[in-house]
Formats: sequence, structure tokens, C-alpha cells
Amino acid sequence: MTANVPKAELHCHIEGAASPALAKMQADKYGVDISPIINGNSYVWEDFTSFLEVYDTVAKLFRTREDFCLLAETYLSSLAEDGAIYSEFFISTDHARESGIDPADYVSGLADGIDEARKTTGIEARMIAIGLRHMGPNAVLETARWITANPHPLITGFGMAGDERMYDVPDFLPAHDLARTAGLGISTHAGELCGPASIRHTVEHLKPDRIGHGVRAIEDQGLVELIAEEEIVLEVCPASNVVLEIYPDFASHPLPKLVEAGCQVTLNSDDPPHFSTSLANEYRIAAEHFGYGDQALLEFTTNAIKAAFIDGETRTRLLEKCRLTGLG
Repeated sequence: MTANVPKAELHCHIEGAASPALAKMQADKYGVDISPIINGNSYVWEDFTSFLEVYDTVAKLFRTREDFCLLAETYLSSLAEDGAIYSEFFISTDHARESGIDPADYVSGLADGIDEARKTTGIEARMIAIGLRHMGPNAVLETARWITANPHPLITGFGMAGDERMYDVPDFLPAHDLARTAGLGISTHAGELCGPASIRHTVEHLKPDRIGHGVRAIEDQGLVELIAEEEIVLEVCPASNVVLEIYPDFASHPLPKLVEAGCQVTLNSDDPPHFSTSLANEYRIAAEHFGYGDQALLEFTTNAIKAAFIDGETRTRLLEKCRLTGLG
């Protein structure tokens, strides 16, 4: 089960997709000791705050256009090996600057990686630019300004990630409005560390097309109904939620309840090596812990493709790949 199901994801942070093996290779290249944050083939952190610190340490190991090409190509090729046909990943010009690389070279390098992976595996991919919430509204606005002033055909979305506990949602409206006016799709993190009020404020003030995570909407039935009615897509990351102890186990995870309530749900890996997961594993979790068969798993894939920030021709082609499996 799941092996023959085409897969797609909308929620993965590209720096967070660097495997420990790749991080070690980059650390050796630049003479950086990262032994304190790696144990065997796993990253070491204790809570969300220390996770962000480890994430930032790894991100700074990628410093050139070629480095970011390697990162994107490596990740997308691994997805394709597991049967993925589409991926959207988050990019951060703030992380690029902290690594000492010009954002234009950062974007170009990632685009090179997308092109290389497409040539060798056929996988399609796009990028979503994010502002980091914990850096404040002005920083997020500056990200939106740079992205809209330097458009790239493979950057098709904008959103916000980082520490959800910081700052007020309405303060980020100018950044999101600027991106929306420029024609970018909007996907913003909410309802992971914080409860349903965070999601409601995000929906009401930022009006996103999609919500990153959004699982804690289940604590407010009216909010669940609103999300379903407005057809706001949820980018759900089960393994991440359990590892970060948002839920104690998969039996407690609300994914099935959200689906039953009519929400459009997709499966995603978030920062896969940090949470000992992969996109293929998220599909296995859906099958083994939530009881979904191949037909239902394919619906998660089609949900993602229908909600993807892509042109109509690409969407039609990807949906046709799903249809040709004979599952749908």
C-alpha cells in the first residue's frame, strides 16, 4: 500500500530538508564543527526554540548558488524516488542573507536545482517565499518587497513561518497584501504551537488560500466549518506535530476529523530529517495510523495539486498523471 500512489506536497522548508549526511558534507566543505547538533544520522534538539537554532545552523552551511542548487536537486530527487510528482517548498531570503549570499543568487541556485531534478526525474516544483514571523512585521514586509520587486517564474507563493507565538497577526497584513497584489498565492503558518484563535485571526486578517498546519482548528468547531466553507486548504504535517508534541501520538491527531468535517487536507513533511520523516512516510502514516486506502491517499495528492500555486496547464498535466494510475 502507498508505494504506487503518486505523491505531492505543499509544505516543506528547503533548508530544513537538508539531510544530516548533506549537512556533514557542507560542514566539511566550510570547516564547521556541527558534531553538537548531530547524533548518528539524526539532528539533536530539545524543543521548538532549540529546533529553530539547529535549523539556522544547518541553513548557514549553504552559502553559494551551487550549494543551493545541490540542496534543491538532492531533495527533489529523493522525493521523486518515493513517487512524488510535485513539490512546493518554502524559501527564506532572510536565511540567504545570514548565509552571506545575495538573495538573487539564492533563488537562482534553487531554481537550477529544480530544473536539474525535473530533467532527471520529471518531478515538478515551485517555491514559496516566506517572511520569518519572529523577525517582526517590518522584516516580513521587506521580504515581500524584495520578492515582488524581483519576480521569478518559479516563485509562485508568499507566506509566513517562524515562531507563531510572536507579534500580532494584523501587523503582517501589508506584506501579505503586497504579495497578493503581485499575483502570488498566500500560504501562512497558523495553528501549530498556538490554538484556534491564531488560525481565526489569520483567516480573518490575512485571508490566505492555504494554512500551514492549521490542525488546532479542531478545538473550535465553528472555525472548522469556516475553513471548510471557505475552502481554505490545510497543509497538515502529522509526524512534525507528534515529534513537536503538539499531539502525544497519532491516535490523538485530528487529521481524520478534519477530513470528515469537509476540510481540504494535504499531507506534508515540513522539515523531514529533523522529524525523522519523509513525504512517503507521511503517506504511510495516513495509511497505517489513520486507515486510509490508496484511493483516499490519492485524494490527498489531488487536493495538493488542485491547491498548488501553478498554471492551469501544469495542473492539468499533473492531475492526468494521477488519473493514469488507475486509482482515481
